[in-house]
Amino acid sequence: MMQAINHRQVSKLTDVFKTVPFKQLVGLLEHHGLLTERIREELRFGEEYWALERKLCWELMSKKQVSIENVMRAIHLKSFDYRVLNLLLYQLRGEKAKCIFFEATVKVNDLHMEFLSISEFLVEISDDLFDYEDDVLENNFNILRMFVRIYGPSTGPTMLAKCITEAEEKYQALLKYLDPELSINYQRRCEEATKEGGMISGHPLGTWSIPPIIADEESYRSNLSNLK
Repeated sequence: MMQAINHRQVSKLTDVFKTVPFKQLVGLLEHHGLLTERIREELRFGEEYWALERKLCWELMSKKQVSIENVMRAIHLKSFDYRVLNLLLYQLRGEKAKCIFFEATVKVNDLHMEFLSISEFLVEISDDLFDYEDDVLENNFNILRMFVRIYGPSTGPTMLAKCITEAEEKYQALLKYLDPELSINYQRRCEEATKEGGMISGHPLGTWSIPPIIADEESYRSNLSNLK
């Protein structure tokens, strides 16, 4: 009897999450006076990302046409959770929260947020390259998968490399506008994080490595399934 009740509760909570995924979080933030319109907007972006992720993965599996506009929209929306956390740090300044980006005022610094956004964009691409094979197996959103579908297995990696280069140029341009001390501290922390991740040679902020392309995903999944 208890097991049946628990199953119904889990099912009910799952349905609520599907329809209003951030209801509990919004209520909690409101209760503590931390919810802002900008945080609400980022949470809406999160819902948009999840819907777009499902659409793109379905199109990939169904061999439908994939839109590059939707792919770029999705990869930019994907970091919504980071932006929510960054915005929360601004709100928590009143409780003496400490972060190298937020020094003397609760007001959101748009330059900091723009810089963090391009930094997060590069991190998302890096993660997608690292998880490429797993994402093919599990049919997860992955920017390399999408570029290969749109541009083909030979041109896709080249187009993604071009996208990375453009983002790095914007990253470097914005970095110059940061307070010098802040810029140094941020770069130092990036170098530490790179070393913590196991990168002990090459560029201090890590190097890009595009994995071997899986041109036929269906065969790849089938072959691995047979091996198991």
